[in-house]
Amino acid sequence: MKSTTDLNMVNAYIPGRADVGPVTAAMIERRDALLGPAYRLMYEHPLHIVRGEGVWLMDPDGRRYLDIYNNVASLGHCHPAVTEAVCNQVKVLATNTRYLHDTILELAERLLATVPETELAHLMLTCTGSEANDIAYRIAQVRTGGTGVIVTETAYHGFTDAVSKFSPSLGTTVDLGAHVRTVPAPCLYHAEGADLAERFTRDVEAAIADLKRHGIKPAMLLVDSVFTSDGILPEPAGFLKGTVDAIKRAGGLFIADEVQPGFGRTGEHMWGFQRHGISPDIVTMGKPMGNGQPIAGLLATADALAEFGKKSRYFNTFAGNTVSCAAALAVLDTIEKEGLIQHAARVGKLLRDGIAELASRHEAIGDVRGVGMFVGVELVSDRATRTPDRELTTRVVNRMREKGVLLSACAMGHNVLKIRPPLVLSAEQAGMVIEVLDEALSFAARAR
Repeated sequence: MKSTTDLNMVNAYIPGRADVGPVTAAMIERRDALLGPAYRLMYEHPLHIVRGEGVWLMDPDGRRYLDIYNNVASLGHCHPAVTEAVCNQVKVLATNTRYLHDTILELAERLLATVPETELAHLMLTCTGSEANDIAYRIAQVRTGGTGVIVTETAYHGFTDAVSKFSPSLGTTVDLGAHVRTVPAPCLYHAEGADLAERFTRDVEAAIADLKRHGIKPAMLLVDSVFTSDGILPEPAGFLKGTVDAIKRAGGLFIADEVQPGFGRTGEHMWGFQRHGISPDIVTMGKPMGNGQPIAGLLATADALAEFGKKSRYFNTFAGNTVSCAAALAVLDTIEKEGLIQHAARVGKLLRDGIAELASRHEAIGDVRGVGMFVGVELVSDRATRTPDRELTTRVVNRMREKGVLLSACAMGHNVLKIRPPLVLSAEQAGMVIEVLDEALSFAARAR
């Protein structure tokens, strides 16, 4: 029997709620027996996926699903440039960072070249974004002598023991640490005309004061620069400046979590924080870095990393291996050669504008927001009160899955459609998303 933590997933498969058929039921039973009770499946009718190509995922019967949720394969599933780079490298050398090799050095040079306006100076590699945020926290503790962490109230930053303590979106069954303070997410739609920059700065300053009152020295403010799990909150550009100043005045570090907004997704820059004109002490990255090959890491200033480097000997068996570095270099090459940042801006605007037009026919659409190839659609039961409609959101997500389009939802109210397609999504495919969403909203409204 599944735990009540399934309720934290708006699109979770809940056993017994729907007839999934004998073949799928048998596969789920086998999976549960072999993998145990901690894993989860998505959608009322879970998918069996056997192949991926570009923006598409395919089931055993050959049915194609438009994947507008999985930002791991940000270049599209099984991109030929990445698969070729991985295959070529694995035939030559697959080794770790205790030997000299050029691949990791080229990767470091290429990534640091994307942030010339900052003081970021060093690259450290991990296998996952969770590990990247974990090591970032260790660095922050050494650099500041503090342990206090400030995050937004529905943030997700990872699954390690340390990081889960400041990932409130994991739900109430995963305890936050006593050293952690949460602040309201900076949502323009719910700001009621307030100055968002001033409000967010004030909230962070209050969290800093509360940490100090309890004898906890601040170590870091950690934010996803597009506030993805909080509901995709990119606007207004520049509103993070006062907040960054506040944490630095308190002796803490500012860490930009770019695991979801990074690698060109905003359609403006390589990294989401760059639209705010700020300079982080550490930038963490992951998911799309290898387009499916496990690689993640962080960029840090020399000042942030100096003391940690003296006191700690960092080694990670698989992080920074030559094969993963080759994949990451292929990702950077492809983003540049295919003009994917510019493409994300162009097609992302078509997608947002098309969905915004649906609001004239669907009262449930309260807000459409986003930047680049990142769109949040907030669904409400009443536009006047802006009340979240989680039930409708769940129906829309599952209806779209039935119609062959895969997405999910986020935010505290579990009511923001999370649209995060591969950067290679075409204008025609964006039109398909809009068409299916239109139908799903109509279907979900009739099903009330």
